[in-house]
Amino acid sequence: MELLSVDHMTKIFGGLVAVDDLSFTVERASIVGLIGPNGAGKTTVFNCITGNYRPEQGSVVFDGQNILGKHPHEIVELGIARTFQSIRLFSDLPSLENVLAGRHCRMHSGMLSCLFHTRGQKKEENAAVARCMEELAFVGLAHHWQDAAGSLSYGNQRLLEIARALATDPKLLILDEPAGGMNDHETRALVETILAIRKRGITILLIEHDMRLVMKICEKLVVLEHGSRIAEGDPVKVRQDPAVVEAYLGSASEEW
Repeated sequence: MELLSVDHMTKIFGGLVAVDDLSFTVERASIVGLIGPNGAGKTTVFNCITGNYRPEQGSVVFDGQNILGKHPHEIVELGIARTFQSIRLFSDLPSLENVLAGRHCRMHSGMLSCLFHTRGQKKEENAAVARCMEELAFVGLAHHWQDAAGSLSYGNQRLLEIARALATDPKLLILDEPAGGMNDHETRALVETILAIRKRGITILLIEHDMRLVMKICEKLVVLEHGSRIAEGDPVKVRQDPAVVEAYLGSASEEW
């Protein structure tokens, strides 16, 4: 059953067609990889899905609802969370407070309740802290809850971003190059984390250039070149597609 459907999406910047009549679907509880060479339009697609950009045409249907035109915070509330290609954390704040920033969309206490610390507000805040500590433990960072985010290793900062995204209660988690800059040990930990997220019933859509990681965890691949889809399907079949080999992999296909 489809959770996300992108239909005939086109995004243009000036005279540049960044995404060209793109369509693909993401099934519930699956892991789908969006791959292609640099400049293929992958992050632009993510930005259109999450409301950071608005495409010139097409639709984005999430969980049965067309979300095109909604603001990013509204899309998060509907159940789509993401991480970014470049780490975006509050470097000077503790890890726990970074994750709490993600949980904010599920908290409902108003300004007066927060000002007077009402019983309901305290209960909600305590529940949020407990939930965020659970997410830190899930990604293996519980012992870093008081540490400033900027003091963590690069790999742990990536995991902290994932914990913050999970704190929003997503149905769909979008990961933009989660393994970028990681060493082998950090990448293995990331793979275990992603597979554990899927076991929670959360659907994952990711951009990744580490083809070994992609082949290990993705059940479906969508391949872009110059903003257009050139292949879609099972990773083994996509790997053998002549158009994909010519446009993206070349001799590197042997590393899959």
